[in-house]
Amino acid sequence: MMRRRDSLSAIIVGVLVFAVPTLAQKSSHYKEPKESAIDPAKPTGRSALRQTVQSLCATNWQQHHNPAPCERVFLPDLMSLNSGYAVIADEGGGAHYLLVPTQTMTDLSSGELLDPDTPNYFAQAWNARDLLGKIAGRSIARSDIGLAMGIARFSAQDQFHIHIECLRPGIAKALRVSAADMTDTWSPLTLEGSNYQAMRLMNEDLSSSNPFELLAALNADARHHMADYTLVVAGMQFKSGPGFVVLTGTGPSGELLLDSTCGGSVSGG
Repeated sequence: MMRRRDSLSAIIVGVLVFAVPTLAQKSSHYKEPKESAIDPAKPTGRSALRQTVQSLCATNWQQHHNPAPCERVFLPDLMSLNSGYAVIADEGGGAHYLLVPTQTMTDLSSGELLDPDTPNYFAQAWNARDLLGKIAGRSIARSDIGLAMGIARFSAQDQFHIHIECLRPGIAKALRVSAADMTDTWSPLTLEGSNYQAMRLMNEDLSSSNPFELLAALNADARHHMADYTLVVAGMQFKSGPGFVVLTGTGPSGELLLDSTCGGSVSGG
């Protein structure tokens, strides 16, 4: 009987000796699941655009004179973000860029866009249109290019920005047809069933015309509630020379008039 117990104990001990290293081995390979850490090189959420421009693009420009991950950075004062801007490719791909102020601009009702010291962001966005041709692989006519400030409440980002894209082909055609009747004062225009106010500008560029000032002159509501309005600037070749068509309204948001595929010649990403 004693021998039987001793044999049984030996068997149990042997099993434990075999099992313990096995469990230890499993423990050495097993790791508790952890939440993914936030990647500081890729901000997310409603502040992602602002953080990317300020913390990555502007900082990289200040330290290394390299705009990455933006395409371009302009800082008049290298030590200040107050009057600069960046141009960054939209994460959706295609021929689609965003002009983004380097300073924080989340409240368009504050009047900052009408401050004489604020850069003419639309003028700078127009100057960045050459990036579209690089993506499209061809020269893009001025009458096919559109810039748009969307309606703030429809935006996924809290930072003010301007879209730089091609116009949707149907919109570009409709504007060319309507161009002859446009004047330098606001007048109604219907595009695809939506109502806008439209006017023309007769200039090669936007250096002497600030579209935000034109919007503010539309009415008191537009001046004090600019975030509720969309603003679109479309290049145009009038019979009398080069210029622009300026559109505004309270819906739909102006970026919906734009086309990141430039008529289908560019992949949307």
